[in-house]
Amino acid sequence: MLSASEALKKLKEGNALYVSADTFHSDVSSKTLEHFAKNGQEPYAIIITCSDSRVIPERIFHAAIGDLFTIRVAGNVIDDHQLGSIEYAAGHLGTKLVVVLGHTGCGAVHAAINHDPSGFIKYITDEIKRAIGKEKDDYKAALLNVEQSVRTIESSLEIQKDEEEGLRVIGAIYRIEDGAVEFY
Repeated sequence: MLSASEALKKLKEGNALYVSADTFHSDVSSKTLEHFAKNGQEPYAIIITCSDSRVIPERIFHAAIGDLFTIRVAGNVIDDHQLGSIEYAAGHLGTKLVVVLGHTGCGAVHAAINHDPSGFIKYITDEIKRAIGKEKDDYKAALLNVEQSVRTIESSLEIQKDEEEGLRVIGAIYRIEDGAVEFY
């Protein structure tokens, strides 16, 4: 298992490869699939990110099967389900780095700023509205939303226990315009 610092370094190196690459190749051979089926998973990072189809953590960080424990939900908001998934990966798989990955051009953030959706979408936009307050700039709002999700994760008693054992929770923004990730 990698430490949080080692995992962050690996994510940064992977993102640099992604930004400079024209194509992405991944080993999905039957041998690789069989290995993970028999041996389980050992992800080096937990990534909580938006459901947006343009945000693909395994590609953004040049990661392979088994490298990332990815949790996706529109607007990368956090509730009990996401906290349970994080606790599982940190506590049972030993993963030491949690990254809340927001992104530019987020439709959920845009909806929270500019609209008042109904239905179940409202649960997401209301959560984002609480995080961003009166902010109208999409980028700043996305960052505030990430920061709120980081605080929500860190407020979990189980996560606090894991932080004492080397777990680290950080925020980041993926720029869909150029593929770069800014870590905070």
